[in-house]
Amino acid sequence: MSEFPREEAVDRLEALVETVERERTPVPVREIWAFGDIALGLDPVERLDVYLTKDVLMRDDSATADVGEEYDVEGVGQSVRADWAAEHPEYLRANANGHAAPEKCLAAQLLGDDEPIHLEVCNAGFEDNVTQRLRGAKLREDYTQLLDPRGVCLWVDGTRSEEAFRKLRESDLALPTLSAALEMLGMEEEEAGEAAREVHAWREQQEGVTVRGDVV
Repeated sequence: MSEFPREEAVDRLEALVETVERERTPVPVREIWAFGDIALGLDPVERLDVYLTKDVLMRDDSATADVGEEYDVEGVGQSVRADWAAEHPEYLRANANGHAAPEKCLAAQLLGDDEPIHLEVCNAGFEDNVTQRLRGAKLREDYTQLLDPRGVCLWVDGTRSEEAFRKLRESDLALPTLSAALEMLGMEEEEAGEAAREVHAWREQQEGVTVRGDVV
């Protein structure tokens, strides 16, 4: 699958929200946002960008003392819920250090391998993280780390925004170009244009599911 017809893209977002509402996830999910191309009214949508705000798992009451011995992955019962791992061992994923990675576990549960979807997962809300990532990208001079600020909130703490889904289906969101949106956040015109070009070039290189997780 290389792209989504717009109607199918919105259907896919609804299915993702329904999965989070219906199923237990590796960590608690607080917010679901769609951003980028889907928010611009494009048809088809080349890549579907989704942002999940998660809670950092501080204590897992479902974990037992020796839960770590049951898996080849560290951090079960710490980074991800132990009862979730027991129910969905096929979705358990680790980072390069062999520790359970919540963003990869979420992607495994919620997305198919070949879907043109990019998933961002963070403990901070979308709007707060847009600012944080902009600051970090400028400091590192790596604009591919930017978070596209053109987003729409679909779901918060169990409540779905039917109005947001309506506007997505009807392409009824008036949002600027990426460079213009970055200028609104304080970037100079030339820098915003360069940043937008780098982000678009990075996106064009991506295939299938991609996932990025960070902690603010």
